[in-house]
Amino acid sequence: MNLTDRRVVITGAGRDFGRALAHHFAALGAELFLAARSLEAAERTRDEIRDRDRDRGGDRDRDRDRVHAFACDLADPASIRAFAAAVGRRTDRVDVLVNNGARWLAGPDLLSVSDEDVADTLASGSTGTILVTKNLLPLLLASDRPDVVTMVSVCGVPGASHPVAHEAYFAAKHGQRGFTEALSRRLRPQGVRVISLFPPDFDSGRDPLSPEWDATPRGAQDPLAAQSVIDCITFAIQQPRDCYINAFHFESLHPSAS
Repeated sequence: MNLTDRRVVITGAGRDFGRALAHHFAALGAELFLAARSLEAAERTRDEIRDRDRDRGGDRDRDRDRVHAFACDLADPASIRAFAAAVGRRTDRVDVLVNNGARWLAGPDLLSVSDEDVADTLASGSTGTILVTKNLLPLLLASDRPDVVTMVSVCGVPGASHPVAHEAYFAAKHGQRGFTEALSRRLRPQGVRVISLFPPDFDSGRDPLSPEWDATPRGAQDPLAAQSVIDCITFAIQQPRDCYINAFHFESLHPSAS
């Protein structure tokens, strides 16, 4: 697998799955535009990738120019516009947008969280995904193989349940699903593939730089691993343009948590 000619934007790249995905795409040679709510978080991931490349004997100047860090608060439209403009000053196209960033919200009932928690969850998950895609769409349309990948959740599947997710989180994820379904229909004639993933809870907390990453159990009775979700994304974006994988749905080992 090789992504040396791809320019990839990843939101929520400062930690957990977004960070792991950034390291994976970097190892495949992609040029990366990494966003996190705080610039420091995005810069940490950027610097990790640069250090890893240097340790592997990479070209320091080339590697410095292929990983970029930005602040982007997905709950703030002005921050999203500033982020998209900053990306546009660095590149004339985006080949892959990964909408990964979104706030998780747990709660046993509707009254268990504040109004501000509800508004922030909806803004970062649903509205943020829409506005990031909207503001980066001109750069995506400048690519000859644009892909929009959105990490939704099983919580965006009609009728699905989750033992601890708050109702506002379900609403945000259903908003993402509705948006990506409509976007797919609108953009397919322009050659843009819109790929959505609907995983259950998966093992996203392992450090991609630690030995435990490669030792992650991935047997039939093991929980879904972040590596498997990353493999699905990588597979989908590398298919010929006639192969349009609209969505990935995953079976959960634990129906009560799906």
